Amino acid sequence: MASANSWLIHGASALLTGLPGVAARHAGPDIRIVDGRIQAMGLLPPRPGERQLDARGCVIYPAWINTHHHLFQSLLKGVPEGLGHNLGGWLAAVPQRYRGAFDAASFRLAVRIGLTELMRSGCATVADHHYLYYPDMPFDGAAILFEEAEQLGLRLVLCRGGATQVRPFDARVPPALQLESLDAYLADVQRLVGRYHQPAADAWRRVVMAPTSPPYSVSADGLRETARAARSLGIRLHSHLSETVDYLDELRERHGCSPVEFCAAHEWLGRDVWFAHLVKLLPEEIQLLGSTGTGIAHCPQSNARLGSGIADVVAMEAAGMGISLGVDGAASNEACDMLSETHAAWLMQRAKGGEAARPRYAGGKAEGGAQVCAVEDVVRWGTSGGAAVLGLNDLGSLEVGKAADIALYRLDDPRYFGLHDVALGPVLCAGRPTLRALLVGGRLVLENDRIPGLDLAELGAQAREAVISLQRKVGARR
Repeated sequence: MASANSWLIHGASALLTGLPGVAARHAGPDIRIVDGRIQAMGLLPPRPGERQLDARGCVIYPAWINTHHHLFQSLLKGVPEGLGHNLGGWLAAVPQRYRGAFDAASFRLAVRIGLTELMRSGCATVADHHYLYYPDMPFDGAAILFEEAEQLGLRLVLCRGGATQVRPFDARVPPALQLESLDAYLADVQRLVGRYHQPAADAWRRVVMAPTSPPYSVSADGLRETARAARSLGIRLHSHLSETVDYLDELRERHGCSPVEFCAAHEWLGRDVWFAHLVKLLPEEIQLLGSTGTGIAHCPQSNARLGSGIADVVAMEAAGMGISLGVDGAASNEACDMLSETHAAWLMQRAKGGEAARPRYAGGKAEGGAQVCAVEDVVRWGTSGGAAVLGLNDLGSLEVGKAADIALYRLDDPRYFGLHDVALGPVLCAGRPTLRALLVGGRLVLENDRIPGLDLAELGAQAREAVISLQRKVGARR
């Protein structure tokens, strides 16, 4: 007799596991889940009374793990004033301009939209770098984030952002949006850890120390203090770093070192640290990050959208860094889903390899970079790579004993017709295949593209009204 908490996923066309090398694929075609974990994989006969999930015609991946997001930005897609700017101008024109316009209702709606978009791409774990904080806020964004994730059945890692010193453009921020003190920031992180943080390797809720962007948002002494406080609390560290050349100029002018050297001097490197972006790194910085096992949340679409460049994650991985993928915020990446992000990562690493090609008469040895990155690499970065960076080591791969966070894709759109290797289709062909099912911890949270209790048409109508309200509050043209 089967366990009451037993599932048999049967008949899959292909499985990618999220593991490296020859283990990247499994013949399947079946997966048995008992009490939220993978119990067996192979050709498995059904057990009496066991629930079954028909995966015929489907490709199965581990559910994606998104290691860097700003969910509140889900109501800030395509803001016209920000489309023609690089990072600095865009920050002033979009997130800084709109941050004071959010109330509890619009913030909750933005979170719901972002999580829904991610979920429909097959994502089960979201690390949200939530930096919308100021003294005496009228709502608790952290509570809303955890509530919305729980309602949808997703895992949430709250990266508690915030600024305790001013960045140059912040002079435009309305007086009511004041900076936090370092003491207040640290006290709130401690409160959040006590209330929400789960240390388990398959946790549903985590809290991370995440001042928004060294050296801009926190002083040198404050940076060291946050690192020590995080480690005393047993939590990880996260921030933005080296997204543009401005970071190199800023640190050289103010501190006489590179951004990575600055972080090293203030205890912000190690296997418990990961940074978003890392687009503009010197070769010696990559080696320093690799030697310490520091990780990256690679955000290729946002970096391209803002004209920042392409992070060399192939070189980073070779140096020993932990590689993961993040979609960043919707205000700088209007397609915040893991499938478009993985497709972009696959293309851009190959393009970056091609950019290095030189003619033979100048010492060149290859005409392009097609060999530098395979789809299986990108799947690994977006699944087991993300689990390692977040310290959630019971997630991220299709293996016996791992948590059953599993996405089933049905390739029934013409975009996927004619594929010679269907296992690669969800990443290779871009688009969004039908999501046959999404399981998180063995719980069926989405089936046939439908999330129970969620009306997408109503969600869209609410979003349109919220955008108009936000525009009105900041005096934007409509």
